[in-house]
Amino acid sequence: MRKRTRARELALQALYQLDLRGDEVLPDVARLLNEGTAEPDVRLFARQLVDGCRAHRAELDAAIAAAAENWVLGRMAALDRNVLRLGTFELLFLPDMPPKVSINEAVSLAKLYATAQSGAFVNGVLDRILREHPKPQGQEGLTAENAEDTEETETERAEPS
Repeated sequence: MRKRTRARELALQALYQLDLRGDEVLPDVARLLNEGTAEPDVRLFARQLVDGCRAHRAELDAAIAAAAENWVLGRMAALDRNVLRLGTFELLFLPDMPPKVSINEAVSLAKLYATAQSGAFVNGVLDRILREHPKPQGQEGLTAENAEDTEETETERAEPS
């Protein structure tokens, strides 16, 4: 499994716990991130995702609510809601991350951890968020740091499920 994919999985697990139980689980979240991998760069990216989603939760939730027509955020499945927060954070606050990578990774997480319909739902909402909040010119491209994510996405699309 690729490093950033593993970091996103850890972040999703942490966000899910925080969503259901609140800040009382912060010590558990720290332990989850520390024990979830031996690789410091995976822990660092997972921590960046969790901290960013927590810091910008109101903005993320507003963007998701606006994009998810006929859905109230609190009525969404908790996993879908947190995959959307993670993907939206990447789209809005990580300018060097290619949007296609963020969306593909979120869809993969939704398919893996939620329901059969979750992948299409997450894809539709994140695509709409991207259209309504396009990245500034020149920031949607590939950087050396995220090249591994794009390679992974291209490889995974080529492999049969």
